[in-house]
Amino acid sequence: MSGHSKWATTKHKKAANDAKRGKEFAKLIKNIEVAARTGGGDPAANPTLDDMIRKAKKASVPNDNIERARKRGSGEEAGGADWQTIMYEGYGPQGVAVLIECLTDNRNRAASEVRTAMTKNGGNMAESGAVSYMFTRKGIVVVAKGELSEDDVLLAVLDAGAEEVNTIGETYEVVCAPGDLPAIKEALAEAGIEVEDSDSDFRASVEVSLELPEAQKIFKLIEALEDSDDVQNVYTNMDLSDEVLAALENE
Repeated sequence: MSGHSKWATTKHKKAANDAKRGKEFAKLIKNIEVAARTGGGDPAANPTLDDMIRKAKKASVPNDNIERARKRGSGEEAGGADWQTIMYEGYGPQGVAVLIECLTDNRNRAASEVRTAMTKNGGNMAESGAVSYMFTRKGIVVVAKGELSEDDVLLAVLDAGAEEVNTIGETYEVVCAPGDLPAIKEALAEAGIEVEDSDSDFRASVEVSLELPEAQKIFKLIEALEDSDDVQNVYTNMDLSDEVLAALENE
């Protein structure tokens, strides 16, 4: 299992447990606006927009906010921002590679906030390409275990382009090329398997195993980065054992 998958599950638990809902809402709204601007405002004809709306609803974002973001993005309503995706690269404590994905309407502000968070938490910024070569973008589909075995899921998605199926806690995670996400979801639906979540992700080819003290430092850095409204996602190449993960979740 990759450290990042485990971090993702921990991150979702932490987000649900603390006062980060406002920031989470803002990020989801931004994604809806961008998806509508890129592929049009009709969710039936824009799978990315449909996905983003589903995610926002699942996170209990009010319907009015969702609809306004969709209209701003599609141009039906004035006020949409000129969002740009920017990737920053760097190293955290212990030389852990860090990839920071920003969605911002102010490049200078985003760069300044990312640099400050890195510097104050034992990180260093790096040149473009310094760590990104270690990461590959993947499509991720999550399904609840329930009565399913890993083989059940694998059989359902093998011909649709799945690369691997991992067991993560009470869920299975299907990894594929980003372009195969729709086919994977369709194959699961045909097999009667409900999709819990889907997203694109960055996975590292080389991972760094961390003990608890180092993992705590990386989590502190990630949380500082995610405090910026411009930061959408943080990816690392850390690998955490189940013991370290359990200790972090109990803090």
